[in-house]
Amino acid sequence: MKVDILAFAAHPDDVELSAAGTLIKHIKAGKKVALVDLTQGELGSRGTIETRYKEAADASQVMGISARANLKMEDGFFTHSQENLLKIIEQIRYFKPEIVLCNAIDDRHPDHGRASKLVSEACFLSGLRKIETGHDENKQEAHRPKAVYHYIQDRYIQPDFVIDVTEYVEQKFEAVRAYKTQFYDPNSKEPKTPISGEEFFDFLRGRMAEFGRAIGVQYAEGFTVERIPGVESLFDLN
Repeated sequence: MKVDILAFAAHPDDVELSAAGTLIKHIKAGKKVALVDLTQGELGSRGTIETRYKEAADASQVMGISARANLKMEDGFFTHSQENLLKIIEQIRYFKPEIVLCNAIDDRHPDHGRASKLVSEACFLSGLRKIETGHDENKQEAHRPKAVYHYIQDRYIQPDFVIDVTEYVEQKFEAVRAYKTQFYDPNSKEPKTPISGEEFFDFLRGRMAEFGRAIGVQYAEGFTVERIPGVESLFDLN
């Protein structure tokens, strides 16, 4: 399956929280998007693996994602190993994306920065023909995405660019709220977490408003780059 954008996440809901508006915007423009979760989020304080899969499927439907996979790495303990790099390379070669989105380069949850580095390196290695993946009859071809962009999560990171998502904010929040066990529910008996309070949605909206203000729009999502991006004209910049 060939997609335009492949988004990776350390945990189900990472992408929805930080880049759902951007993905929805591109899907509405006719781009094909797939999502790969590295772990099942099994160490989350609320919910179960089973509820997380159901919630991820619901969120994908809200966003219009074409495909979603889970690599079942160990939540909290996955390592920067050859085995895990190859798992990610297989996904990159299967989906053949032009652009890869992945976790923040540094964040409150240590899985996020670790996933960021793992995916970034896998994107480079995926372009090396002598690294073989796939089965004998279905050998995968080398493929290197044109660009890797890191979405911004809990900790503030100065973005290298932001994308206007004003039109898609409510649909983004619908995708986030698909994770019913993880976020605010006044009737929940689950333990409180840093993201389970009603005020967390105010934080998300405030972060997007801050990024939007920089380009004169109501809401935006921010990203960092690994290499200097180029544009055809000064007039391409907002």
